[in-house]
Amino acid sequence: MTTDLRALTPADWDAWYGKLELAFGGVPESAEERALWSDLTEYDRSLGVWDGDECVGTAGAFSFRLTVPGGASVPTAGVTMVSVASTHRRRGVLTSMMRRQLDDVRSWGEPLAALTASEPAIYGRFGYGIATQQLRAEIDTARVRLSVPDGTDDVRLRLVKPAAPGVPEACEAVYARHVAERPGMLARRPGWERLPLLDPESDRKGTSPLQCVLARRGDEVVGYARYFIKPDWEPAGPKGTVEVRDLEALDPAAYAALWRHLFGIDLTSRIKLWNRPLDDAWQHLVSDTRRCDLAPRDSLHVRLVEVGAALEARTYQAPVDVVFEVEDAFCPWNEGRWRLSGDAKSASCARTTDPADIALSVRDLGAAYLGGVSLVSLAAAGRVRELRRGALGEAAPGFASVVAPWLPHGF
Repeated sequence: MTTDLRALTPADWDAWYGKLELAFGGVPESAEERALWSDLTEYDRSLGVWDGDECVGTAGAFSFRLTVPGGASVPTAGVTMVSVASTHRRRGVLTSMMRRQLDDVRSWGEPLAALTASEPAIYGRFGYGIATQQLRAEIDTARVRLSVPDGTDDVRLRLVKPAAPGVPEACEAVYARHVAERPGMLARRPGWERLPLLDPESDRKGTSPLQCVLARRGDEVVGYARYFIKPDWEPAGPKGTVEVRDLEALDPAAYAALWRHLFGIDLTSRIKLWNRPLDDAWQHLVSDTRRCDLAPRDSLHVRLVEVGAALEARTYQAPVDVVFEVEDAFCPWNEGRWRLSGDAKSASCARTTDPADIALSVRDLGAAYLGGVSLVSLAAAGRVRELRRGALGEAAPGFASVVAPWLPHGF
């Protein structure tokens, strides 16, 4: 098969994006969605594979900054919009795009690449490890009680239109204050504030338009929640559902006040959460987590494009001095031994000829990178090998994160 792999141009976008839609089921997106993704596409960082005049493969890479343990915001390629036409499966199209893309990311000087996967089994062979999870839940608010801490009386809540003047900016300011606090969060570049406001009628599936409530203390916005309401009835009465898109708050009182509002919405008896951190604090405010139907799911897959630079970019909860033997067949410049020395303030990582303490693949190093997956757990699964007795016990505490890493939204 003779194909042409090349960077995307604006003239190619409609055909390119149409192939992406077809690969994901063939249902055309709304004009609102297409306009947003057209505006956000970075053409010089997007690839298409063409068989004659037909697009048969797509891939993109947004220029993000990802929070890592220690709070640094690290340049990261946000891999996205990956598809291969059903007529061109198993012909090397995906591998050719992944090869070109990682070479490009390296040339751009970005030490990390990250993605969310439609099918999580696909990307491990290219060195991506599952580094964060998202929590899904369905809370039975008719039977689960909510207890809130003191201090909520001075928090004032107001329903507002999500896109009303000043509202998106106020919400983005709250979001931005959290970015450095939790590994896995993305600093939102201009234009990305439109994503949480996306609300095409064709996607609602019986829910209300997007709603927004702001929490204020005095003149300051200290939190917000955006959600949909899906009304439903049974012979005994209403049983509507509140479907939460996002919720952020600057302090426990504002956070609890927002949750109290969600629990108290008339004619509803359930709250659905699609994407929350594993350690989300509402779990300590409810009376019965068994009736909350908790379910984790893989979220952000991380790939160390430059092992040394990536390990130096984060800090470590406990002092670390370890030599890794890294396996990376897809990006062989990472292969070999690396000495990592770091603590809570800084880190250094360089090649060494010293004996290795721990052997692992770049995929598993990516899984452990944000602090949500333990090296000890990976070793128990046979994915990491301890070559010097005690090395795992020394290294694992340093890699941990104080809070669960979390990706708040997809891309």
